[in-house]
Amino acid sequence: MKKSVVIVLFLFIVFPYLGSQEEDLIMIDATINPRRLSKENEGKVVLKLRVKEGITINPQPSFTIELSPSEELVFSKNFFTASDFEIEIAEEEGKEHLVLTKQIEILFTVSDEAVKGTHSLEGKIKYFAYSKTENWCLKTTTSFTASFYTR
Repeated sequence: MKKSVVIVLFLFIVFPYLGSQEEDLIMIDATINPRRLSKENEGKVVLKLRVKEGITINPQPSFTIELSPSEELVFSKNFFTASDFEIEIAEEEGKEHLVLTKQIEILFTVSDEAVKGTHSLEGKIKYFAYSKTENWCLKTTTSFTASFYTR
């Protein structure tokens, strides 16, 4: 009986904590402009980031944005770092963090072999988050998707 009570208490105490560590610490609003694209046109992926309250994003190790391969969109490379976008670094209480208040824009060209129709671009941001209040650091990833149409 005591063993089952201990197990139940363990489940109620530990699992909610583990689940809270899984939530995204950065919310990403990803769009493609313009939404309707023609072959060989240029456009941009626009990422608007919101960092969860009480969390900062460390500049080191690298903050990276990775894009999944796309047959329709051609990028200069498949991953980017904070320095590629000249993201500001601020210092607070002796610790550096990225200032992610400005939108991030990634330029592309539409492939001349793009298939007509609706598509989606997938990507992810890898980063190190720091909690000021709880004094922890976590390496994590947040994924995003943006849809677009080629004609």
